[in-house]
Amino acid sequence: MNPDIDPFTEFLASLQAQFSGVTVFVQSIVTPGWRQNQIIILIVLASIAWVLHRVSGNLLENYVRSREGWAKWKLRMVVQVKRRLGLMWFALMAGSIYLVMQNITWPSRSYLIGLAATLAAVWVGIAFAARLVRNRFMRRMVMWGLWIYATFYFLNIADEVSAFLDRLAIEVGDFRLSILTIITAAVVIGVLFTGARLVSTTTSARIRKNEDISPSMQVLAVKGVQVLLYGFAFFMGVKAVGIDLTGLAVLSGAIGVGLGFGLQKVVSNLVSGVIILIDKSIKPGDVISLGDTFGWIQTLGARYASVVTRDGKEYLIPNEDLITGQVVNWSHSNDFVRLDIYFGTAYGDDPHIVRKLAIDAAKGVDRVLSFKAPVCHIVGFGDSSVDYILRFWIKDPTGGLTNIRGNVYLALWDTFKEHDISIPFPQREVLMLEDSKLALSRRAPIPAPE
Repeated sequence: MNPDIDPFTEFLASLQAQFSGVTVFVQSIVTPGWRQNQIIILIVLASIAWVLHRVSGNLLENYVRSREGWAKWKLRMVVQVKRRLGLMWFALMAGSIYLVMQNITWPSRSYLIGLAATLAAVWVGIAFAARLVRNRFMRRMVMWGLWIYATFYFLNIADEVSAFLDRLAIEVGDFRLSILTIITAAVVIGVLFTGARLVSTTTSARIRKNEDISPSMQVLAVKGVQVLLYGFAFFMGVKAVGIDLTGLAVLSGAIGVGLGFGLQKVVSNLVSGVIILIDKSIKPGDVISLGDTFGWIQTLGARYASVVTRDGKEYLIPNEDLITGQVVNWSHSNDFVRLDIYFGTAYGDDPHIVRKLAIDAAKGVDRVLSFKAPVCHIVGFGDSSVDYILRFWIKDPTGGLTNIRGNVYLALWDTFKEHDISIPFPQREVLMLEDSKLALSRRAPIPAPE
């Protein structure tokens, strides 16, 4: 930019030059000749590509509908291919005609056809490559930005357009923000974020496959890799477009202090989540009890832990509650869980036989471990029965505790019924008196108040 010339005047001059170039190109197309013939050929090819797009799209859709069990990523890919079949047909036909004309006539007579074929192929490639960007808005920004840049590049006007967009800027003191900077930042950050996501996905998969790393450390490592990669991608993208971040140091410090006071709970949960992952007190897959909640850890997030119960409910428990509250981890050091059930038999039944029958009944229930044999003990002599406790072990608490207790009780019932072991219950005798006076005379005297 020349400092002696007014920026607005230079902008108008650049705009007039671009308009003049477009006018010359349109006049060359209107004038009969090979350039006009190429335009006609391209229009015909576009019409044929549109017809082929409709026909091949219907055939592809019918083929996909006849197939069952396809993965979702395959179906998404088919949808993207169907949307761009017309452009693909156009690129294929235009490229073929360009190669033929290059061999039978002067190269200049097929220049526009070759340019159109190249642009169509590049647009298709960019469209498929942009699918790697998950965020829909960011994906559209990257795709349109690359489309526009590729078009200007192959038209040999990229430098002129870049200079034109760079002049459309806002300047406040030393701060300058142009349209070109915004577009470049969006494209560069989108591409870097996509690369970071791909590297993060690959690294996370390898970390999860490493059996030498505990589940909690796997989660911590995956989170750390994601934070590092995405943070690096963001700062590299900002630096790549020339934005100086040193001036934001004081502002970011003030914002950090404000967030520290306003988001104490959030920060506490974040720090608690890191502590949980480091000390390995709770890890994905553990069966825990917290208050009235009993379930297993599905995921450990930065702010909360997801606990899934047997009835399908998913509780999102803040990490701070897992640190400060009392948590029962049924599978902290191992997966073995001991369960106790209580029952009673009549005094007329031999307790030695009762204990043996109870142990055998528990052994015959699925999920009850045999190498950690059940035991049965007498715990007291009650008013109506001899009281016992039956203890047994299981290894899969995620399968439920109530159901296994119920199965053991049912096995005891069947065994006791088969061997005539009676289970007593409290009985009461009620005496009905015929004479009310006799009833009054038999009442205990009511003591006089002192």
